[in-house]
Amino acid sequence: MTDNPIKTERRGHVLEVTLDRPKANAIDLATSRVMGEVFTAFRDDPDLRVAVVTGAGEKFFCPGWDLKAAADGDAVDGDYGVGGFGGLQELRGLNKPVIMAINGICCGGGLELALSGDILIAADHASFALPEIRSGTVADAASIKLPKRIPYHIAMEMLLTGRWLDAEEAARWGLINRVVPPDDLMAEARKLADDLAAGPPLVFAAIKEVVREAEGMKFHDALNRITKSQFETVERLYRSEDQKEGARAFAEKRDPVWKGR
Repeated sequence: MTDNPIKTERRGHVLEVTLDRPKANAIDLATSRVMGEVFTAFRDDPDLRVAVVTGAGEKFFCPGWDLKAAADGDAVDGDYGVGGFGGLQELRGLNKPVIMAINGICCGGGLELALSGDILIAADHASFALPEIRSGTVADAASIKLPKRIPYHIAMEMLLTGRWLDAEEAARWGLINRVVPPDDLMAEARKLADDLAAGPPLVFAAIKEVVREAEGMKFHDALNRITKSQFETVERLYRSEDQKEGARAFAEKRDPVWKGR
């Protein structure tokens, strides 16, 4: 294990997070806790607007749970830290865009980590699978999320057989947004991150909260919550300087200047 399994770099309003645990970027309990701290700090920093998450090296994004650490005593039901496994999938109140730059093998808990992102970009050699079935375990988060993201029958095939998808097939089923050459992966992710970072952060926050909370609600119930300002982020948006700035900029035919307040 490296001394610093998670590398971070700030680029303006963008935080880049790199999982760096040779040889495969697998996540043990200690690494998961660090990731939770990193993503919590990102959530709570008003100057950071977008995160880009990737893996070190060219072969692995993340294979998920570190089985060697498990063999050495890490309990599957141990303390993953705030945010649950990988620090993202159970992190409450994360209302900022997260881009996954998938640089290689993305399987098991690594795929579940990727599914915690909002936009997924993959290098053309990336591959995707849920091989838990072969070791007699359940891909718990993926069993919940995947059938809602891609066609049910494809999701069930992945869950029940553990079969692999290459990047092109993953894009075809809508598992990822797009495929790029490996040398272009981070440039593509950074361009998108910069575009988002220049956008209206309060609108993004409202979108993320509404999408997240409305997932288990009936359409009219969710819509009523929006129109009655029962989402905290929506109420904050409509009382903000940014909302007025957006209207002024449109009327004045200029680019708005977003301040996040």
